[in-house]
Amino acid sequence: MVVMQFESWVERQIREAMERGEFDDLPGAGKPLELSDDPDWWIKSKIARENLEPMLPTPLALRREVANIDATVADVPTEDEVRAVAADLNQRIRESYLRPAAGPTIAVGLVDVEAVVQRWRAR
Repeated sequence: MVVMQFESWVERQIREAMERGEFDDLPGAGKPLELSDDPDWWIKSKIARENLEPMLPTPLALRREVANIDATVADVPTEDEVRAVAADLNQRIRESYLRPAAGPTIAVGLVDVEAVVQRWRAR
């Protein structure tokens, strides 16, 4: 029995590109996929991959700083400096609420300075 296969135009384009080697040496080739249960994984990945963080709206940039505060203070040498970094972040969060925002309001919680210091000490 002879089975005839139908190849669509798109499939043919892909096959020919593969034969020409156009998919060889793509970024990420041979690396495992970075899968996540986070529904926003794709945008977070794009922001990191394309260094778009400086373009984030202020509340989102502040949220990212809050999420990364432990990494930020990990190499800070003194407790006073850790407190200063956390206090500065809290001040910038407070100031962001004083400026009118375009678009929806994005809540950003203050950093618990004592908790940051405690985690820094534990390291």
